[in-house]
Amino acid sequence: DLALESNPSDHPRASTIFLSKSQTDVREKRKSNHINHVSPGQLTKKYSSCSTIFIDDSTVSQPNLRSTIKCVTLAIFYHIKNRDSDRSLDIFDEKSHPLTREEVPDDYYKHDPDHKHIYRFVRTLFSAAQLTAECAIVTLVYLERLLTYAEIDICPSNWKRIVLGAILLASKVWDDQAVWNVDYCQILKDITVEDMNEMERHFLELLQFNINVPASVYAKYYFDLRSLADDNNLSFLLEPLSKERAQKLE
Repeated sequence: DLALESNPSDHPRASTIFLSKSQTDVREKRKSNHINHVSPGQLTKKYSSCSTIFIDDSTVSQPNLRSTIKCVTLAIFYHIKNRDSDRSLDIFDEKSHPLTREEVPDDYYKHDPDHKHIYRFVRTLFSAAQLTAECAIVTLVYLERLLTYAEIDICPSNWKRIVLGAILLASKVWDDQAVWNVDYCQILKDITVEDMNEMERHFLELLQFNINVPASVYAKYYFDLRSLADDNNLSFLLEPLSKERAQKLE
């Protein structure tokens, strides 16, 4: 099936959606940097010299948690900002299924969240549930798979519930320490276990129960997140390579 072959969450050769969504903004930034004679990343980039090898604190198998969440949430930000439409499903709508007792404003669907807002929401869940950076990458794979399979967009009205659904699934499938829906209810105090269970069931059905993430797909998402970080001057933590770490990499 051609449509499935072009789906990045299943096929390693297909481009990730988030990276292409971010390119419009990156091109604009480069244009304005060129006009202002600023070279992107010129102040933050570190290069390896002959005497010191710099490696960042992130490898495919153990990506740095904070950096990864920053990049994953930036990918989600670009998904929302450069979405094609506002196609959604009721199960993900925050007006129909609020996450808090606070009243959802009538114009809630009009305001795109900024990157900080998305980052804080995801970081809170990851910190409280003690999730790993790998789990954040798989969350993004599931999110893109959902958008492709269900033919919906992630937008202001549904982003929190879609992200929560993807985290729920990724944490159960990929994290050694299982986090149950009831645990998330203790983090998001006003949501019910029944609502979480129903959302998870819908999410799985929309993924056609395909929760497999091939290693080649995982690696592609990891490296595309690195590219996204470079394009947006987000640094992965750099530190000189110690003898011990050099031996670990061999």
